[in-house]
Amino acid sequence: MQQEEVILLADGLHTTLAVKVPLLDDQGQPYGICGIATDITDRVRAEEVRQQAGEALRRSEAQLRQQTQQLKQTLADLKQTQAQLVQTEKMSSLGQLVAGVAHEINNPVGFISGNINHAEEYTQDLLKMIALYQFHYPNPVEEIVEAVEAIDLDFLVADLPNLMSSMKIGAERIQEIVLSLRTFSRMDESEMKEVDIHAGIDSTLMILQNRLKKQPDQPLIEVIKNYGKIPLVECYAGQLNQVFMNILSNAIDALIEGDCEGRIIRISTELVNPNDIVIRIADNGCGMSESAQQRIFDPFFTTKPIGKGTGLGLSISYQIVTEKHGGTLQCVSSPGNGTEFSVTIPIRQNQTAEPTLEESLD
Repeated sequence: MQQEEVILLADGLHTTLAVKVPLLDDQGQPYGICGIATDITDRVRAEEVRQQAGEALRRSEAQLRQQTQQLKQTLADLKQTQAQLVQTEKMSSLGQLVAGVAHEINNPVGFISGNINHAEEYTQDLLKMIALYQFHYPNPVEEIVEAVEAIDLDFLVADLPNLMSSMKIGAERIQEIVLSLRTFSRMDESEMKEVDIHAGIDSTLMILQNRLKKQPDQPLIEVIKNYGKIPLVECYAGQLNQVFMNILSNAIDALIEGDCEGRIIRISTELVNPNDIVIRIADNGCGMSESAQQRIFDPFFTTKPIGKGTGLGLSISYQIVTEKHGGTLQCVSSPGNGTEFSVTIPIRQNQTAEPTLEESLD
């Protein structure tokens, strides 16, 4: 029988490996024990040291893995922050450019619009004067007859009012575009204010109008609006317009790249309860897989070909809606059934949201 035993000697405790054999008499009864003990104290201590070293090594390896994971996360966060800074700077530059262009256009257009009404009145007065001359002097001199034929006076008299009307319509159209540009940029509204959500959506659609209309290399995309009766919403208008821009741009890309008939974007708004509104933007494109849908708001994830998307638009949009406005941004999609984004935000902000990356840069 072999076993380890701890014994006390003069220099302290020792561990021995003892082998004991019982001594039996003629009747087979034990009357004693014969054994030998080997001192294995050094070996046991060496094993304890080895185990302690192994445990320390395991703890060190675990700590190193944790530090490595933290470093990877830190690098990923830095990469995301850097990309968001670039994207935010682009959007800020776009807003400044739009606001600057709107301001520069507004002055000359205002001058034209302010004077075109007078020009229209003057034109009508001159035409009436010509008609009076023709009535009271039906037989003009030869020189006037030749001049009338040269300028085709009858056509001029008939077409000039149409010309002035077209110019007036054009000036009014430019004024609408300028107003939409200013509404979209909201550069003078860095604070949270009550705004008309429908005006923000309409201004965004105005900016994207060139991508919606039919072109030689691009089909027509129809926009169907179903606006509900909603109150003014307390929000950061410029940043919320960026959300609409990102979602609508993605919908347009999906419809252009997809192979579907009757390309349509549907936009609806409604009051879902006394405190919240929802904005739904849906397309009838090809949709996306469940795996893509689960990652759609992840930074740097994109379903677009390489070089056509940064993967940051929806990520930043999610941050704007959830962190800046205390709302929700959801995506529902499936292959062949299009995609719908739902933006739900409170009508009033009961508490100040934590500042985000975009707010800190404003």
